[in-house]
Amino acid sequence: MNKNELVSAVAEKAGLTKSDAASAVDAVFDVVQAELKNKGDIRLAGFGSFTVSHRAATKGRNPSTGAEVDIPARNVPKFTPGKGLKDAVNS
Repeated sequence: MNKNELVSAVAEKAGLTKSDAASAVDAVFDVVQAELKNKGDIRLAGFGSFTVSHRAATKGRNPSTGAEVDIPARNVPKFTPGKGLKDAVNS
C-alpha cells in the first residue's frame, strides 16, 4: 500500500473527502517526524511505539576496494509493534 492508497482507505473508513483524509494523514506523519526529530517517542497503545535509537560510529569496509571507511554516529528511527498489532497480524 502506498500513500495514495492509504489516503483513499482512510477517507473511505472515516467518511471523509480524499483531501481531508490526505490532510489528516500528512498531519500524523508530520507530528511523528517532528517528535522523533526532537528525540521524543510516540506510544500508541495496542499499535506500537516509535522511538529514536542512537547508533555509535563504527568502522566499515568498502566491499570493492577493501579500504576501511568511517561510518559516522547517527540517530535512527525505530518502530516496535504492540501486542494488538502482533495479534491482528497473526490471527
